[in-house]
Amino acid sequence: MKAVDRLNSMLDALEARHRRRALIPARGLDFASNDYLGLAGSKLLQDAALAALTRGVPVGSGGSRLLRGNHPEHEALEQEAAAFFGSEAALFMGGGFQANQSIFSTLPAAGDLVLYDALVHASAHEGMRASRADLRAFRHNDVEDARKVLAEWRATGGADQIWIAVESVYSMEGDLAPLEDLASLARDSDAILVVDEAHATGVFGASGKGLAHDLNTDVLTLHTCGKGLGVSGGLICGPRVMIDTLINRARPFIFATAPSPLNAALVRAALRELAADTQLVVAARERLRHAHDAARQNGLPDKTLISQIIPVILGDEARTMAMASALQQQGFDIRGIRPPTVPKGTSRLRVSITGNVSLQDISALFATIASHQSEAA
Repeated sequence: MKAVDRLNSMLDALEARHRRRALIPARGLDFASNDYLGLAGSKLLQDAALAALTRGVPVGSGGSRLLRGNHPEHEALEQEAAAFFGSEAALFMGGGFQANQSIFSTLPAAGDLVLYDALVHASAHEGMRASRADLRAFRHNDVEDARKVLAEWRATGGADQIWIAVESVYSMEGDLAPLEDLASLARDSDAILVVDEAHATGVFGASGKGLAHDLNTDVLTLHTCGKGLGVSGGLICGPRVMIDTLINRARPFIFATAPSPLNAALVRAALRELAADTQLVVAARERLRHAHDAARQNGLPDKTLISQIIPVILGDEARTMAMASALQQQGFDIRGIRPPTVPKGTSRLRVSITGNVSLQDISALFATIASHQSEAA
């Protein structure tokens, strides 16, 4: 079959360039996941699952939310999430990728502008690809470049709604968006700021509410449930009219089977715990600070030490993957990241400080990385 031959050739080409991906099991100390609070395997969520099943919450939804898949657990979660994150309304979806697709394929209209950070997530790009709006990128975290690109769009006749798309914490760089300055730009240009809080939820902001929580501007936020919250799914939080529009027009929502009601119950439990137990966020930030100190003591530059995501940029792909493999063999589950996920020449170890490691584990990891780097020098 021609298609099979073509696909085999494509995989062989990836293999020849050492870029063929494979699924590998989770082994060793967790420096690879996004389980920043350690909730994914926690007794808290296990007990919440048993309690939900005992009170009759179903595992499956059986259909889309607009057919028979809507469940009281979905609606309760959305009400509680809106209250927790301080928005008018919320919408629960199967995942953050699906949620970003929905936002950018549905809300910006023909004639609008989506002004997006050059490093915004692939899921936003998938949504923008299906959008009828004008799309223009600005240099990563460069608000003045965003202002310049916006002015150029207006100079060519652009006059409709502007949407500014950013992440609050970037998943590969680990740096933070200049949200106050972006909010100021949004106010000046009557724009709607869309903030993907995937890697901030549970770690940054009061009670882990994210970095956009207190911004004084129109904002639409996305809080994924499969990272700090330890479950899965995505919560879009914003004005009710936008949430209602997504319910009526977003194809990834309309034509998808609804998330498990049991899953919604578990996200509710995670949010309740965040609201009730400040120690979860305090402990995450203590691990973050300890990791920064340990990394600094072992020679990593300060500019990479901003959040719980710490990139160790090695540049060379082969060296990066070899070091990742060596660290895995020494008991540290850490993954190498290379193009096309990151730009050419910036291959890196992506160190994720999760809730599943101790301060001693963190110190040991950075000492081991430094040892490997000195051997290679």
